[in-house]
Amino acid sequence: MEAPIAEELAKKQKSISVAEFFEKNRHILGFDSAPRSLITTVKEAVDNSLDACEEAGILPDLLIQIERIGQDYVTVIIEDNGPGIIKEQIPKVFAKLLYGSRFHALKQSRGQQGIGISAAVLYSQMTAGRHTKILSKINSDAPAHYYELMINTGTNEPDILKDEVTDWFRPHGTQIELEMKASYVKGRRQSIYEYLKATAIVNPHARITLIEPDGNEEVFERATDKMPEPAEEILPHPEGIELGTLMKMLHYTERQKLAPFLRYSFSKIGLLTAEEICKAAGLDTELDPHALTRHEARKLIEAFHKVKIMAPPTDCLSPIGEDLIYRGLEKEVNVDFIATTTRKPAVYSGSPFVVEVGLAYGGKLLKDEKVGIMRFANRVPLLYQQGACVTTHAVENIKWKQYGLNQPGGGIPSGPMLLLIHVASTNVPFTSESKDAIAEIPVIRDEVELAIKEVARKLKHYLSKQSNLKKRREKEIIITRVLPKMAVKVASILEREIPDINPVVAKIMGNVLVSRDVKKNGDGTAEVAIKVKNFGGSAQSLRVHDMLPCKISEAKPEPKVVTMGNDYDYIWDLSAAAGSSRALTYRMDSISDEELGKLSPLIVEGIEEELVTGAKAVKGV
Repeated sequence: MEAPIAEELAKKQKSISVAEFFEKNRHILGFDSAPRSLITTVKEAVDNSLDACEEAGILPDLLIQIERIGQDYVTVIIEDNGPGIIKEQIPKVFAKLLYGSRFHALKQSRGQQGIGISAAVLYSQMTAGRHTKILSKINSDAPAHYYELMINTGTNEPDILKDEVTDWFRPHGTQIELEMKASYVKGRRQSIYEYLKATAIVNPHARITLIEPDGNEEVFERATDKMPEPAEEILPHPEGIELGTLMKMLHYTERQKLAPFLRYSFSKIGLLTAEEICKAAGLDTELDPHALTRHEARKLIEAFHKVKIMAPPTDCLSPIGEDLIYRGLEKEVNVDFIATTTRKPAVYSGSPFVVEVGLAYGGKLLKDEKVGIMRFANRVPLLYQQGACVTTHAVENIKWKQYGLNQPGGGIPSGPMLLLIHVASTNVPFTSESKDAIAEIPVIRDEVELAIKEVARKLKHYLSKQSNLKKRREKEIIITRVLPKMAVKVASILEREIPDINPVVAKIMGNVLVSRDVKKNGDGTAEVAIKVKNFGGSAQSLRVHDMLPCKISEAKPEPKVVTMGNDYDYIWDLSAAAGSSRALTYRMDSISDEELGKLSPLIVEGIEEELVTGAKAVKGV
């Protein structure tokens, strides 16, 4: 008699490990093409290194080296100066999927699921059939531990091929080396170089070195020695709790009464709020939380929405900050104008988040192409699926013509502009496990739009100002061409010296006139007066630099002095009200006629070039 079909089918059913699942579905994690597999591997290792360094309070110093092996394979080496990993944890961290320390922690971090780097190890052994090499050291007094690992996909457990103690020059840190089927590409937005450049912009405290397959070395220097403010772990907020989660929390709590359970299991619930929630739910504060039924748990969920509960704390977030976004863009992008903003924290489903935007305009950015969008989540660049991301949709929703940019047919505008959009959250809602795009959450889209509009208004003001300056420039060019000829003609007729026309030009243009008058004494000394007169209609603050080959004395007011080899930079900070004049005086104790004839022109900072006559205006010295 044949066995029933159900019994035959039952014999074929068996459980699979998470490693086996991802072995057959590696595209879910971002290993779906040769170039992307390499980027994903580097990304996961860099994320782990930056997180580890920041948690240990160490300024990150990362090395990424790519070596070609034949036509289709590469070796990837990623090394950091982080705190290292203790010996017992090394195999599990790198060769066991879903093993990590951040999944249950409610705070901003780059990685949370414990999949990333172990997925890279899995991809390596699948495509190259090779083990992964790990070297880690926790302090200068401890030895380094060297492992060679593979993943047993049937059990999702590490196979340790080699475990030994060795020497390593680093006092602490971790190095991982993988061989895999992948390709290194250059000159594309989706490349290792562009990924690391973007990472350097939003992590300006990190120093990142890339050694490319051809031996070329690219170094992204840190722009600050200031570490990001550490994110603090928080309790879940009642607004985002679902029924099943609440029932699990009730079942496993150590609290014996409902009110203390609410106070110590959720953020922003104090004694009075807990009592108010219990009252709204029609439940006794003395009830044993373990005894609550599903119906009573549902009443608690409903009460969470009835009672006014403060928004979750935001010290669980670590935004980049406007100043560091500015410095990161300034360091890596050659532009004329930068504007930044950091929004106040907002909340979706009980998860706090912050949106930050940086706008860079002009410089070497291309004028006739669509503006570039750099997307980030928790300081990690998002290189793929731009069209599926809520940040892109926010950019497309804005009417850019009112801010001075072309937007043919709607969508992404055109012009020499780069937008940096960063979303920091305890729980970034990605569209997939590969973490390429942020989901269409209305409150996130609204916050991104508001942030973009804020920097766009600053751009509009800048473009308007540039337009006015261009008109002034054209007017001044005409004046400076005509007046010298008139001055020469009049001086010739009156048989006098050709006068200095700068005061006339400054008066006509409404500029700030800066001039240096030198009176040579018979004893080899010279009396100098720097005169600043503001012919404009508004007050100006500026910094005046006078670079001289000698020391000065009797300066009024006293300048700041910067020694530059054999020369000296004398610096005065001053303000000039509309129509006012200022004088800076000093004595040069010993200077020859030849040196006087070679004095450098005066330099001013803090004022546009078009608003100054008689001196060279610069952005910064």
